[in-house]
Amino acid sequence: MRSSTSSLIAFLAATGGLSYPSQPNPINPIRQIKQIQLGPRPYFLVDKMSDGPLKTDLLSCQDLDMKPSTWSIGHRGGAPLQFPEHSRESNLAGARMGAGTLECDVAFTKDLELVCRHSQCDLHTTTNIVTVPELNSKCTQPFRPAADGKPASANCCTSDITLAEFKTLCAKMDGFNASATNAEDYLKGTPSWRTDLYAKCGTVMEHSEHIALVEALGLRHSPELKQPMVPMPFQGEYTKEMYAQQLIDNYKKAGVPASRVLAQTFEYDVALYWLKLDPDFGRNTILLDESGDTPETYDGAVANLTEYAEAGVQIVAPPLYYLVESQNGSIVPSKYAKRAKELGLNIITWSLERSGPLAGVHANGDYFYTSIKDIVTGDGDLYELVDVLYKQVGVVGMFSDWSATTTFYATCFRVGVQ
Repeated sequence: MRSSTSSLIAFLAATGGLSYPSQPNPINPIRQIKQIQLGPRPYFLVDKMSDGPLKTDLLSCQDLDMKPSTWSIGHRGGAPLQFPEHSRESNLAGARMGAGTLECDVAFTKDLELVCRHSQCDLHTTTNIVTVPELNSKCTQPFRPAADGKPASANCCTSDITLAEFKTLCAKMDGFNASATNAEDYLKGTPSWRTDLYAKCGTVMEHSEHIALVEALGLRHSPELKQPMVPMPFQGEYTKEMYAQQLIDNYKKAGVPASRVLAQTFEYDVALYWLKLDPDFGRNTILLDESGDTPETYDGAVANLTEYAEAGVQIVAPPLYYLVESQNGSIVPSKYAKRAKELGLNIITWSLERSGPLAGVHANGDYFYTSIKDIVTGDGDLYELVDVLYKQVGVVGMFSDWSATTTFYATCFRVGVQ
Protein backbone atom coordinates (compact mmCIF):
# COMPACT_ATOMS: atom_id res chain seq x y z
CA MET A 1 0.00 0.00 0.00
CA ARG A 2 1.27 3.45 -0.87
CA SER A 3 2.67 5.38 2.05
CA SER A 4 0.46 8.36 1.22
CA THR A 5 -2.55 6.45 2.48
CA SER A 6 -1.30 6.27 6.06
CA SER A 7 -3.05 9.45 7.19
CA LEU A 8 -6.29 8.26 5.65
CA ILE A 9 -6.11 4.96 7.47
CA ALA A 10 -5.51 6.82 10.71
CA PHE A 11 -8.53 8.99 9.92
CA LEU A 12 -10.77 5.99 9.39
CA ALA A 13 -9.39 3.66 12.01
CA ALA A 14 -9.48 5.81 15.13
CA THR A 15 -11.90 7.95 17.06
CA GLY A 16 -9.18 9.69 19.05
CA GLY A 17 -9.44 13.43 18.63
CA LEU A 18 -13.17 13.37 17.94
CA SER A 19 -13.70 15.79 20.81
CA TYR A 20 -14.41 19.35 19.77
CA PRO A 21 -16.08 22.01 21.88
CA SER A 22 -19.68 22.74 21.01
CA GLN A 23 -21.21 26.19 20.92
CA PRO A 24 -23.80 26.68 23.65
CA ASN A 25 -27.41 26.96 22.56
CA PRO A 26 -29.74 27.83 25.43
CA ILE A 27 -32.84 26.64 23.53
CA ASN A 28 -31.69 23.27 22.24
CA PRO A 29 -28.02 22.69 23.05
CA ILE A 30 -26.08 20.18 20.97
CA ARG A 31 -23.18 18.47 22.63
CA GLN A 32 -21.21 15.32 22.19
CA ILE A 33 -23.19 12.15 22.75
CA LYS A 34 -21.67 10.18 25.60
CA GLN A 35 -23.84 7.08 25.50
CA ILE A 36 -24.44 5.25 22.23
CA GLN A 37 -27.83 3.55 21.99
CA LEU A 38 -28.45 1.03 19.22
CA GLY A 39 -32.01 -0.12 19.83
CA PRO A 40 -33.13 -3.67 18.98
CA ARG A 41 -32.27 -3.98 15.28
CA PRO A 42 -28.65 -5.25 15.44
CA TYR A 43 -29.66 -7.89 17.97
CA PHE A 44 -32.64 -8.89 15.83
CA LEU A 45 -30.29 -9.39 12.87
CA VAL A 46 -27.91 -11.53 14.96
CA ASP A 47 -30.79 -13.65 16.26
CA LYS A 48 -31.82 -14.37 12.65
CA MET A 49 -28.35 -15.67 11.70
CA SER A 50 -27.56 -19.32 11.13
CA ASP A 51 -25.45 -20.88 13.85
CA GLY A 52 -21.73 -20.56 13.26
CA PRO A 53 -18.55 -18.81 14.39
CA LEU A 54 -19.65 -15.34 13.28
CA LYS A 55 -22.94 -15.55 15.14
CA THR A 56 -21.09 -16.79 18.23
CA ASP A 57 -18.71 -13.84 18.04
CA LEU A 58 -21.52 -11.33 17.61
CA LEU A 59 -23.57 -12.84 20.42
CA SER A 60 -20.57 -12.43 22.71
CA CYS A 61 -20.61 -8.67 22.02
CA GLN A 62 -24.23 -8.03 22.95
CA ASP A 63 -23.41 -6.67 26.42
CA LEU A 64 -20.54 -4.41 25.38
CA ASP A 65 -20.75 -0.67 25.82
CA MET A 66 -21.26 0.53 22.27
CA LYS A 67 -18.79 3.10 20.90
CA PRO A 68 -18.93 5.57 18.00
CA SER A 69 -16.88 4.45 15.02
CA THR A 70 -15.51 6.40 12.08
CA TRP A 71 -16.00 3.17 10.08
CA SER A 72 -19.75 3.62 10.61
CA ILE A 73 -20.69 6.37 8.13
CA GLY A 74 -24.18 7.83 8.38
CA HIS A 75 -25.72 7.69 4.90
CA ARG A 76 -28.13 10.58 4.26
CA GLY A 77 -27.72 11.43 7.93
CA GLY A 78 -27.45 7.90 9.26
CA ALA A 79 -31.09 7.04 9.97
CA PRO A 80 -33.24 7.34 6.80
CA LEU A 81 -34.56 3.84 7.39
CA GLN A 82 -36.96 5.61 9.78
CA PHE A 83 -36.20 9.36 9.68
CA PRO A 84 -36.45 11.79 6.74
CA GLU A 85 -33.11 11.76 4.95
CA HIS A 86 -30.70 14.66 5.40
CA SER A 87 -32.91 16.10 8.10
CA ARG A 88 -31.48 17.36 11.36
CA GLU A 89 -33.38 14.55 13.05
CA SER A 90 -31.77 11.87 10.87
CA ASN A 91 -28.30 13.22 11.64
CA LEU A 92 -28.95 13.27 15.38
CA ALA A 93 -30.36 9.74 15.27
CA GLY A 94 -27.35 8.55 13.28
CA ALA A 95 -25.01 10.15 15.80
CA ARG A 96 -26.88 8.57 18.72
CA MET A 97 -26.45 5.21 16.99
CA GLY A 98 -22.69 5.68 16.83
CA ALA A 99 -21.98 6.99 13.35
CA GLY A 100 -18.56 8.59 13.69
CA THR A 101 -18.85 10.23 10.27
CA LEU A 102 -21.97 11.99 8.96
CA GLU A 103 -22.86 12.72 5.35
CA CYS A 104 -24.37 15.81 3.77
CA ASP A 105 -25.16 15.44 0.07
CA VAL A 106 -24.67 18.95 -1.24
CA ALA A 107 -26.81 20.75 -3.82
CA PHE A 108 -27.17 24.46 -4.62
CA THR A 109 -30.16 26.81 -4.43
CA LYS A 110 -31.33 29.51 -6.82
CA ASP A 111 -29.33 32.08 -4.87
CA LEU A 112 -26.21 29.85 -4.93
CA GLU A 113 -26.28 28.64 -1.35
CA LEU A 114 -25.50 25.03 -0.46
CA VAL A 115 -28.01 22.69 1.19
CA CYS A 116 -28.18 19.01 2.15
CA ARG A 117 -30.23 17.03 -0.35
CA HIS A 118 -29.62 13.63 -1.94
CA SER A 119 -30.37 14.98 -5.40
CA GLN A 120 -30.62 18.49 -6.73
CA CYS A 121 -34.09 17.63 -8.02
CA ASP A 122 -35.74 15.50 -5.35
CA LEU A 123 -37.70 18.07 -3.36
CA HIS A 124 -41.00 16.70 -4.68
CA THR A 125 -40.32 13.28 -3.12
CA THR A 126 -38.36 14.26 0.02
CA THR A 127 -40.17 17.43 1.17
CA ASN A 128 -43.68 18.86 1.24
CA ILE A 129 -42.99 21.42 -1.50
CA VAL A 130 -45.86 20.35 -3.77
CA THR A 131 -48.35 21.20 -1.00
CA VAL A 132 -47.04 24.77 -0.70
CA PRO A 133 -48.68 26.57 -3.64
CA GLU A 134 -46.28 29.50 -3.89
CA LEU A 135 -43.27 27.14 -3.97
CA ASN A 136 -44.87 24.40 -6.06
CA SER A 137 -45.48 27.03 -8.74
CA LYS A 138 -41.72 27.67 -8.91
CA CYS A 139 -40.84 24.02 -9.54
CA THR A 140 -39.30 22.99 -12.84
CA GLN A 141 -42.48 20.97 -13.24
CA PRO A 142 -45.18 21.73 -10.68
CA PHE A 143 -47.35 18.89 -9.39
CA ARG A 144 -49.60 17.21 -11.95
CA PRO A 145 -52.32 14.87 -10.69
CA ALA A 146 -52.82 11.40 -12.11
CA ALA A 147 -55.26 11.59 -15.02
CA ASP A 148 -56.08 9.91 -18.32
CA GLY A 149 -53.90 6.91 -17.55
CA LYS A 150 -50.86 9.02 -16.74
CA PRO A 151 -49.27 8.90 -13.26
CA ALA A 152 -48.99 11.86 -10.94
CA SER A 153 -45.70 13.70 -11.37
CA ALA A 154 -43.60 16.68 -10.33
CA ASN A 155 -39.99 17.85 -10.60
CA CYS A 156 -38.80 20.28 -7.96
CA CYS A 157 -35.14 21.27 -7.64
CA THR A 158 -33.15 23.13 -5.02
CA SER A 159 -32.12 25.49 -7.82
CA ASP A 160 -35.79 26.45 -8.34
CA ILE A 161 -35.98 28.22 -4.97
CA THR A 162 -33.87 30.39 -2.65
CA LEU A 163 -32.26 29.25 0.56
CA ALA A 164 -34.84 31.16 2.59
CA GLU A 165 -37.63 29.35 0.74
CA PHE A 166 -35.88 25.99 1.15
CA LYS A 167 -35.67 26.53 4.90
CA THR A 168 -39.48 26.76 5.13
CA LEU A 169 -39.93 23.19 3.86
CA CYS A 170 -40.56 20.06 5.90
CA ALA A 171 -38.40 17.02 5.18
CA LYS A 172 -40.31 13.76 4.74
CA MET A 173 -39.55 10.14 3.96
CA ASP A 174 -38.47 9.69 0.34
CA GLY A 175 -41.37 8.48 -1.79
CA PHE A 176 -44.46 9.49 -3.74
CA ASN A 177 -47.89 8.16 -4.69
CA ALA A 178 -48.12 7.86 -8.46
CA SER A 179 -51.91 7.49 -8.35
CA ALA A 180 -52.47 10.71 -6.42
CA THR A 181 -55.09 13.13 -7.67
CA ASN A 182 -54.08 15.90 -5.22
CA ALA A 183 -50.82 17.20 -3.79
CA GLU A 184 -51.43 15.94 -0.26
CA ASP A 185 -51.90 12.36 -1.45
CA TYR A 186 -48.81 12.63 -3.66
CA LEU A 187 -46.69 12.81 -0.50
CA LYS A 188 -47.89 9.36 0.62
CA GLY A 189 -45.38 6.93 -0.83
CA THR A 190 -43.29 5.61 2.06
CA PRO A 191 -42.40 1.91 1.58
CA SER A 192 -44.19 -0.35 4.06
CA TRP A 193 -40.90 -1.47 5.66
CA ARG A 194 -39.99 2.11 6.59
CA THR A 195 -42.11 4.38 8.76
CA ASP A 196 -43.66 7.84 8.92
CA LEU A 197 -43.60 7.83 12.71
CA TYR A 198 -40.76 10.40 12.83
CA ALA A 199 -41.62 12.24 9.62
CA LYS A 200 -44.20 14.83 10.65
CA CYS A 201 -42.01 17.79 9.70
CA GLY A 202 -38.32 16.98 9.49
CA THR A 203 -35.92 19.92 9.67
CA VAL A 204 -34.10 20.58 6.40
CA MET A 205 -30.48 21.68 6.66
CA GLU A 206 -28.20 24.22 5.03
CA HIS A 207 -24.67 22.89 4.44
CA SER A 208 -23.18 25.34 6.92
CA GLU A 209 -25.70 24.19 9.55
CA HIS A 210 -24.70 20.59 8.95
CA ILE A 211 -21.04 21.49 9.42
CA ALA A 212 -21.85 23.24 12.70
CA LEU A 213 -23.93 20.29 13.91
CA VAL A 214 -21.23 17.74 13.12
CA GLU A 215 -18.62 19.94 14.81
CA ALA A 216 -20.78 20.31 17.91
CA LEU A 217 -21.20 16.52 18.04
CA GLY A 218 -17.43 16.08 17.72
CA LEU A 219 -17.78 13.83 14.65
CA ARG A 220 -16.29 13.82 11.15
CA HIS A 221 -17.62 15.02 7.83
CA SER A 222 -18.34 13.36 4.49
CA PRO A 223 -20.03 15.79 2.08
CA GLU A 224 -20.96 14.64 -1.41
CA LEU A 225 -21.02 17.14 -4.28
CA LYS A 226 -24.17 16.19 -6.16
CA GLN A 227 -24.02 16.21 -9.93
CA PRO A 228 -25.82 19.30 -11.28
CA MET A 229 -29.15 18.52 -12.92
CA VAL A 230 -29.41 21.90 -14.59
CA PRO A 231 -27.23 23.31 -17.38
CA MET A 232 -23.92 24.68 -16.15
CA PRO A 233 -22.77 27.41 -15.84
CA PHE A 234 -25.97 28.00 -13.86
CA GLN A 235 -27.44 31.46 -14.48
CA GLY A 236 -24.65 31.88 -17.02
CA GLU A 237 -21.93 32.41 -14.41
CA TYR A 238 -21.89 29.70 -11.73
CA THR A 239 -19.56 26.97 -13.00
CA LYS A 240 -19.14 23.44 -11.74
CA GLU A 241 -15.65 24.37 -10.56
CA MET A 242 -17.07 27.23 -8.50
CA TYR A 243 -19.61 24.83 -7.02
CA ALA A 244 -16.91 22.27 -6.15
CA GLN A 245 -14.72 24.93 -4.57
CA GLN A 246 -17.62 26.41 -2.60
CA LEU A 247 -18.15 23.05 -0.87
CA ILE A 248 -14.51 22.96 0.25
CA ASP A 249 -14.49 26.65 1.18
CA ASN A 250 -17.39 26.12 3.58
CA TYR A 251 -15.18 23.81 5.66
CA LYS A 252 -12.30 26.26 5.56
CA LYS A 253 -14.57 29.09 6.73
CA ALA A 254 -15.74 26.91 9.62
CA GLY A 255 -12.15 26.12 10.58
CA VAL A 256 -12.51 22.38 9.92
CA PRO A 257 -9.14 20.80 9.01
CA ALA A 258 -8.93 18.84 5.78
CA SER A 259 -7.88 15.76 7.75
CA ARG A 260 -11.43 15.51 9.12
CA VAL A 261 -13.30 15.81 5.81
CA LEU A 262 -13.92 13.01 3.31
CA ALA A 263 -15.41 14.82 0.31
CA GLN A 264 -17.25 12.62 -2.18
CA THR A 265 -18.04 12.82 -5.88
CA PHE A 266 -19.26 10.54 -8.66
CA GLU A 267 -17.48 12.76 -11.19
CA TYR A 268 -13.86 11.91 -11.94
CA ASP A 269 -13.12 15.43 -13.17
CA VAL A 270 -14.23 16.85 -9.81
CA ALA A 271 -11.95 14.43 -7.98
CA LEU A 272 -9.06 15.57 -10.20
CA TYR A 273 -9.96 19.22 -9.58
CA TRP A 274 -9.80 18.75 -5.81
CA LEU A 275 -6.55 16.79 -6.09
CA LYS A 276 -4.91 19.49 -8.17
CA LEU A 277 -6.24 22.74 -6.72
CA ASP A 278 -6.92 21.76 -3.11
CA PRO A 279 -4.67 18.76 -2.45
CA ASP A 280 -5.10 18.77 1.32
CA PHE A 281 -8.79 18.02 0.83
CA GLY A 282 -8.21 16.18 -2.44
CA ARG A 283 -6.10 13.46 -0.84
CA ASN A 284 -9.13 12.30 1.14
CA THR A 285 -11.57 12.49 -1.76
CA ILE A 286 -13.91 9.52 -2.15
CA LEU A 287 -14.46 8.71 -5.83
CA LEU A 288 -17.89 7.12 -5.94
CA ASP A 289 -18.21 4.54 -8.69
CA GLU A 290 -21.34 3.25 -10.39
CA SER A 291 -19.76 2.77 -13.82
CA GLY A 292 -20.11 -1.03 -13.78
CA ASP A 293 -23.83 -1.47 -13.22
CA THR A 294 -24.32 -3.90 -16.11
CA PRO A 295 -22.49 -7.10 -17.07
CA GLU A 296 -21.27 -5.26 -20.17
CA THR A 297 -19.72 -2.38 -18.21
CA TYR A 298 -18.44 -4.17 -15.08
CA ASP A 299 -15.07 -5.19 -16.56
CA GLY A 300 -14.56 -1.60 -17.68
CA ALA A 301 -15.13 -0.42 -14.11
CA VAL A 302 -12.45 -2.83 -12.91
CA ALA A 303 -10.05 -1.61 -15.62
CA ASN A 304 -10.65 2.04 -14.68
CA LEU A 305 -9.22 1.44 -11.22
CA THR A 306 -5.70 1.52 -12.65
CA GLU A 307 -6.21 5.01 -14.05
CA TYR A 308 -7.70 6.26 -10.79
CA ALA A 309 -4.74 4.98 -8.77
CA GLU A 310 -2.22 6.48 -11.18
CA ALA A 311 -4.00 9.85 -10.99
CA GLY A 312 -3.62 9.95 -7.21
CA VAL A 313 -7.12 8.89 -6.14
CA GLN A 314 -6.83 7.13 -2.78
CA ILE A 315 -10.38 6.00 -2.06
CA VAL A 316 -12.93 4.36 -4.34
CA ALA A 317 -16.48 3.73 -3.26
CA PRO A 318 -18.59 1.32 -5.30
CA PRO A 319 -21.98 -0.09 -4.24
CA LEU A 320 -22.00 -3.19 -2.06
CA TYR A 321 -22.46 -5.72 -4.83
CA TYR A 322 -19.45 -4.62 -6.91
CA LEU A 323 -17.22 -5.99 -4.15
CA VAL A 324 -18.64 -9.48 -3.69
CA GLU A 325 -19.87 -12.45 -5.67
CA SER A 326 -21.32 -15.88 -5.07
CA GLN A 327 -19.02 -18.90 -5.09
CA ASN A 328 -20.26 -22.36 -4.09
CA GLY A 329 -23.01 -20.86 -1.99
CA SER A 330 -20.72 -18.43 -0.14
CA ILE A 331 -20.06 -14.68 -0.38
CA VAL A 332 -16.50 -14.02 -1.58
CA PRO A 333 -14.53 -10.95 -2.78
CA SER A 334 -15.04 -9.95 -6.40
CA LYS A 335 -12.42 -9.15 -9.01
CA TYR A 336 -13.19 -5.45 -8.50
CA ALA A 337 -12.31 -5.81 -4.81
CA LYS A 338 -9.16 -7.79 -5.57
CA ARG A 339 -7.94 -5.31 -8.19
CA ALA A 340 -8.53 -2.31 -5.93
CA LYS A 341 -6.52 -4.00 -3.21
CA GLU A 342 -3.69 -4.83 -5.65
CA LEU A 343 -3.49 -1.15 -6.59
CA GLY A 344 -3.36 0.00 -2.97
CA LEU A 345 -6.72 1.75 -3.21
CA ASN A 346 -8.79 2.10 -0.07
CA ILE A 347 -12.41 1.00 -0.40
CA ILE A 348 -15.56 2.43 1.14
CA THR A 349 -18.95 1.00 0.17
CA TRP A 350 -22.63 1.95 0.10
CA SER A 351 -25.36 1.56 1.21
CA LEU A 352 -26.17 -0.97 3.88
CA GLU A 353 -29.78 -0.98 5.10
CA ARG A 354 -30.96 0.87 1.99
CA SER A 355 -32.84 -2.26 0.93
CA GLY A 356 -35.98 -3.83 2.35
CA PRO A 357 -36.19 -7.19 4.18
CA LEU A 358 -33.70 -9.60 2.62
CA ALA A 359 -36.29 -12.29 1.98
CA GLY A 360 -37.85 -9.85 -0.48
CA VAL A 361 -34.43 -9.09 -1.93
CA HIS A 362 -33.94 -12.81 -2.54
CA ALA A 363 -37.34 -13.17 -4.17
CA ASN A 364 -37.46 -9.99 -6.22
CA GLY A 365 -33.90 -8.73 -6.58
CA ASP A 366 -32.42 -5.45 -5.39
CA TYR A 367 -29.71 -3.16 -6.74
CA PHE A 368 -27.42 -3.48 -3.73
CA TYR A 369 -27.51 -7.28 -3.76
CA THR A 370 -27.35 -7.85 -7.52
CA SER A 371 -24.37 -10.21 -7.44
CA ILE A 372 -25.45 -12.29 -4.42
CA LYS A 373 -29.25 -12.20 -4.34
CA ASP A 374 -29.48 -15.94 -4.96
CA ILE A 375 -27.66 -16.75 -1.71
CA VAL A 376 -29.06 -13.98 0.47
CA THR A 377 -32.30 -15.47 1.74
CA GLY A 378 -33.17 -13.53 4.89
CA ASP A 379 -32.19 -10.78 7.32
CA GLY A 380 -29.79 -13.12 9.12
CA ASP A 381 -27.49 -12.95 6.09
CA LEU A 382 -26.80 -9.24 6.45
CA TYR A 383 -23.92 -9.58 8.90
CA GLU A 384 -22.42 -12.36 6.77
CA LEU A 385 -22.09 -9.77 4.01
CA VAL A 386 -20.69 -7.13 6.37
CA ASP A 387 -18.14 -9.62 7.70
CA VAL A 388 -16.85 -10.50 4.23
CA LEU A 389 -16.66 -6.85 3.27
CA TYR A 390 -14.56 -6.01 6.32
CA LYS A 391 -12.41 -9.11 6.84
CA GLN A 392 -11.87 -10.25 3.26
CA VAL A 393 -12.44 -7.19 1.06
CA GLY A 394 -10.96 -4.81 3.64
CA VAL A 395 -13.40 -1.92 3.37
CA VAL A 396 -12.25 1.03 5.48
CA GLY A 397 -15.72 2.49 5.88
CA MET A 398 -19.36 1.63 5.24
CA PHE A 399 -22.29 3.92 4.55
CA SER A 400 -25.49 2.76 6.20
CA ASP A 401 -29.08 3.97 6.35
CA TRP A 402 -29.28 2.67 9.94
CA SER A 403 -26.04 3.42 11.74
CA ALA A 404 -26.75 1.05 14.63
CA THR A 405 -26.15 -1.93 12.33
CA THR A 406 -22.62 -0.89 11.38
CA THR A 407 -21.80 0.48 14.82
CA PHE A 408 -22.60 -2.84 16.50
CA TYR A 409 -20.26 -4.72 14.16
CA ALA A 410 -17.56 -2.06 14.54
CA THR A 411 -17.71 -2.17 18.34
CA CYS A 412 -17.64 -5.97 18.35
CA PHE A 413 -14.52 -6.18 16.18
CA ARG A 414 -12.91 -2.90 17.32
CA VAL A 415 -13.17 -1.24 13.92
CA GLY A 416 -12.62 2.52 13.96
CA VAL A 417 -13.25 2.75 17.71
CA GLN A 418 -10.86 3.72 20.48
